[in-house]
Amino acid sequence: MSTTITNHAGDTAIILTESELDPYVTHAPTRRRLTGPGLPADSGVLSFAELCRAGLRTVADSTGDPQDRLAAELRDQLVIGGLLGPGALETESVLLDGTTGEISTTYFLHDRPDLMDRRPLAPSLHTLVRFAEATDELAGLRGQFASYVGRYGPQPVAEASRQLLAVFEEGTQGRPAPFWRMAALIRPLALVAGRAGESGLALDLPPRLLEQEFGHGKVVRFEEVDFPATLTHQPTRRFLREVGLPEDGFLFALDTDMPLATLAEHYAEADPSADLPARADHLIRLGHLVEDDSLVIDGESGAILNWSEPEARLFPLNTDVSTLAFTLWLLHREQVMDEQSGHELTTAAYDQLAMTMLQVLSAVDPTGVTAADRDGRHYWTEAFQDEASGVLESTGGSW
Repeated sequence: MSTTITNHAGDTAIILTESELDPYVTHAPTRRRLTGPGLPADSGVLSFAELCRAGLRTVADSTGDPQDRLAAELRDQLVIGGLLGPGALETESVLLDGTTGEISTTYFLHDRPDLMDRRPLAPSLHTLVRFAEATDELAGLRGQFASYVGRYGPQPVAEASRQLLAVFEEGTQGRPAPFWRMAALIRPLALVAGRAGESGLALDLPPRLLEQEFGHGKVVRFEEVDFPATLTHQPTRRFLREVGLPEDGFLFALDTDMPLATLAEHYAEADPSADLPARADHLIRLGHLVEDDSLVIDGESGAILNWSEPEARLFPLNTDVSTLAFTLWLLHREQVMDEQSGHELTTAAYDQLAMTMLQVLSAVDPTGVTAADRDGRHYWTEAFQDEASGVLESTGGSW
């Protein structure tokens, strides 16, 4: 079993003894790392809790695999941890090659180990830890990214992206694994909006951000005559008047044919027999999502909700209209970057892209993580993760 100690800086590290490494790890620099500075016990990107739980073990030992269905290259790889997704949940398992020191990832398929494969992550533990530390520093705006505190908008996003990518390229001879390249492109997008609360909403979007992203004439601003009397949340009214929303955002389209209607008014015309939620006259329908879902605003609080007609239930969607706008901007920004890269983002590792997008969204708007804690549905999370149905992949691999 591995040992957890506290180093001189007060940080907790996971250290293994020489005997614990035998006979699994023969690569000398890796042995020095694991018995010396060790591995971080606290990271927003990686978890090495597996080492504390079970010590070093091979993929073959972890799967059992009595029929030898595992690929030969996987059998002796060592399971040391996992990549972390939103809510600090482990996604892919992180593997160590005890002979070369190389790091890769895999998904465990206990029923079909013959379908398991591995993807490169880093050339060494030293590089892996350095990349994770840089990513954490960006998320916390500390260390080499401390200068970004209080800076928001497209320019800081571009600068932080270049700075993070430079870290990853330096450690990999200019060829970082797709996971890190995605991190450099996607994670800095959280810097596009301020959190000063000047708008009275969760985010302060830069002027004309949506027009610059979606194009002139593609963003709809509302007038006072468009608002039902029960939309009393003033910051929401002001945002819809002055900033607006894209008319046709990805997986969402505004209702623009008539003034905004409450859910009660909408169904009085569309389906008078529909089973509606309480306070349906205080829920304003902004538009429709896919699969008979409606996007609605709570007129009093400004919260954005998903009304599922088939389930006759309300689900949290976004904190408010500002984080809804950010979500639509984030989706569109990824589409543009993917097209510019020749669809490299979506074809390299779609699942890692979806996870990275969700991490950015949850950092800006924790509604999805909160909904998961309550065992509830979250439309954006489900859409991002729905690789099998192809909801997020259109022709050519772009979202």
